[in-house]
Amino acid sequence: MKTALKWIWGLIITALVAYLAWDAYKTKLSAQQTEVNDELEQIRQEQARRQAESASRVASGQPVSFCDAAEMAVRSVVYVKVTKKAQMQAPSSILDYLFGFANTPKDQVGIGSGVVISPDGFIVTNNHVVSGGDEFQVTMYDNSVYTARLVGADPATDLALIKIDKSDCEPLQMGDSDALRLGEWVLAIGSPYDLRSTITAGIVSAKGRSFPNYDGQYRVESFIQTDAAVNPGNSGGALVNTDGELVGINTSIISLTGSYAGYSFAVPVNIVKKITDDFINYGEIRRAVLGISMKETEQGVVVAQVKEGGVAEKAGIKAGDVLKEINFVKIESAADLQVQVNKYRPGEKIVLTIDREGVIKEMILDL
Repeated sequence: MKTALKWIWGLIITALVAYLAWDAYKTKLSAQQTEVNDELEQIRQEQARRQAESASRVASGQPVSFCDAAEMAVRSVVYVKVTKKAQMQAPSSILDYLFGFANTPKDQVGIGSGVVISPDGFIVTNNHVVSGGDEFQVTMYDNSVYTARLVGADPATDLALIKIDKSDCEPLQMGDSDALRLGEWVLAIGSPYDLRSTITAGIVSAKGRSFPNYDGQYRVESFIQTDAAVNPGNSGGALVNTDGELVGINTSIISLTGSYAGYSFAVPVNIVKKITDDFINYGEIRRAVLGISMKETEQGVVVAQVKEGGVAEKAGIKAGDVLKEINFVKIESAADLQVQVNKYRPGEKIVLTIDREGVIKEMILDL
């Protein structure tokens, strides 16, 4: 009888322990799910706020005036002169020693534009403007001239950061390129053909436009296309909205002649923010990588392969998943995906919305 009672008590205690463990596990799962839901809601509300602000600004009903925006922004756009020192060649004969070189090599000089982004003299421009340069000279709106140093350059986004020793610069406020709408008015400011502080106007003709200018692993092909007139010398200059906010860095044109033919392209400012912050804070670019290969189909952007041990695999992403949104921003092309992922660094969290066999799932990824 005593043995039977021991067995019964043993079973009761085991069952009680199992119940308590299961209850604790459910409580932990519930707490984790609550935390995930809170994170999702915070990101969703922030995105909704940004979209509402953009819609309110563009559809305010007020007449569009370029004057205030132009007067605010033009003071923050600078002229950049880049000098590439000539390489001296050894004399080829005794006559060169006696009479000098017949063909003395000359320095190469290039020009472009830049945008002041901080009071302490950080200026963003294009990588192709400063590439190969040995000396950099910046002329401000008031015609004061400063020597600049190169902080960092990123061929993948065609962006570069230079700095001058000036503590009271007038930086241009950055806007939100994700909030740009097709047909919205924008201004292009720069120094085309050495014409300093030139302002032209146009509309946003397209977003997420592919116009590859770098054949590398992290190539960014999601440009803002406008019909604002941009010519040689505009590179590195500002694309601003009617509130005078920086929304892009003018980068390139499509033309059969080398001059403006109606199509100009700018790097979105949300990429500019991330690249310049990386250079200032870390001295290098820190890029997040999902760890997937993808393809574009009629369904959208589909995961073709998941890298073993990568971020996507750890989050439970599978081949065949259709990528719909990142932080509730729609993904309609591989270019959209690239530009959104390029806004984040390793260690940050994003919400990835996927379609898996007709079921919509929201997943938090630790990049």
